[in-house]
Amino acid sequence: MKEEYFKWYSPHLTRDIEMLVFGHAGYPIILFPSSMGSFHENKDMGLIDSAKWFIKKGLLQIFCPDSVDKDSFYNKKIHPVHRIENHVKYDKMICHEIVEKIKNNTTSGKVAMAGCSFGGYHAANFAFRHPGYVSHLFSMSGAFNIKNFMDGFHNDAVFYNSPEDYLYGLNDPELWNMDIVLGTSNWDICFDANLKLSKILSERNIHHWLDIRHDKNHDWPIWKEMFPHYLSRIKFF
Repeated sequence: MKEEYFKWYSPHLTRDIEMLVFGHAGYPIILFPSSMGSFHENKDMGLIDSAKWFIKKGLLQIFCPDSVDKDSFYNKKIHPVHRIENHVKYDKMICHEIVEKIKNNTTSGKVAMAGCSFGGYHAANFAFRHPGYVSHLFSMSGAFNIKNFMDGFHNDAVFYNSPEDYLYGLNDPELWNMDIVLGTSNWDICFDANLKLSKILSERNIHHWLDIRHDKNHDWPIWKEMFPHYLSRIKFF
């Protein structure tokens, strides 16, 4: 299984960013790390191995970028306005420095987005904000409201990065063309968040699959079950 390491200076973040890429060819999928996770977390925790059949067959290329959560949502040493500003810069980095460079690896000109836990938030938020770039969304145990990171602060940037809020006003037709999966479990600490997002999507008549697994904890074992299952939904040819 081919593995490549990339490091470059991000003009949007004004810092170096690191990324691992797995696979020699195939449909591109951006796989975010969990809360404050690094670019190698998904490899270290076995999530990449769970998808190795797709990768070795040349069906998928998985791009694992670093997170900046420690400089954004989880940085309590800076004002919330700067937390959300740093996240917006991260969103621009993902869009302009990664997605726009790999989206034409497919005939659709789109990529898939995935992530576990807070990575599920990143995947969903990017997909909903940029539906023209995203064909599939696989959120595993994600949560979709960032207000608890903002210490009561609120502005437009906070609103437009909280899917629970802005989804009601979205009208991009590409959103209705996206394959959306919300994976969770009745034991998941994010179970209620997934039920709520599913309700919002249903109210907007946005087709999706709320995959509720039973008696599984919010942890890597269930995500390693979910990930290859969801990948099989992609039409590779």
